Amino acid sequence: MVKRLCIIPCGSKKIWNIKPEAGPTEAKNVYMSNYHHYCQKYAAQFFEHWVILSAKYGFLLPNDLVHSNYDVSFNRKSGEVITVDQLKQQIIDKHLDDFEALVVLGGKEYRKVVEQTFGNSYIYQYPLSDCSGIGYMIQKLKNAVLEDVEISY
Repeated sequence: MVKRLCIIPCGSKKIWNIKPEAGPTEAKNVYMSNYHHYCQKYAAQFFEHWVILSAKYGFLLPNDLVHSNYDVSFNRKSGEVITVDQLKQQIIDKHLDDFEALVVLGGKEYRKVVEQTFGNSYIYQYPLSDCSGIGYMIQKLKNAVLEDVEISY
């Protein structure tokens, strides 16, 4: 069986937008958007291993701590955006190179970053690539979770 890693996007709405006093929080509890919620539910239900890809912090394991609010995106140029070299180091440090297949739930900007970072030695799968908008992506994830059927690629 192929060893798979699910990579999900973070999100701009975070716990500190709702509870400013939250303090350091595990990554799995930081991101509050509906889209992230269903990405995470899907990843947790169908994958033994999953990470959140943040433009500021890179690959976050579910229990990694995020210390405070931030507003960094792969879509916007900023000195705070994590570099490909830093992401490549995280792949080694967090043993993310142990996988053969990468299932990416983020949009085009996440795809580009993941492919640049991991290179050509992996099988890439994009179960939401046929969706024309975030509403369709959420609906597809929600249905998969409710029906307990992984999205076919």
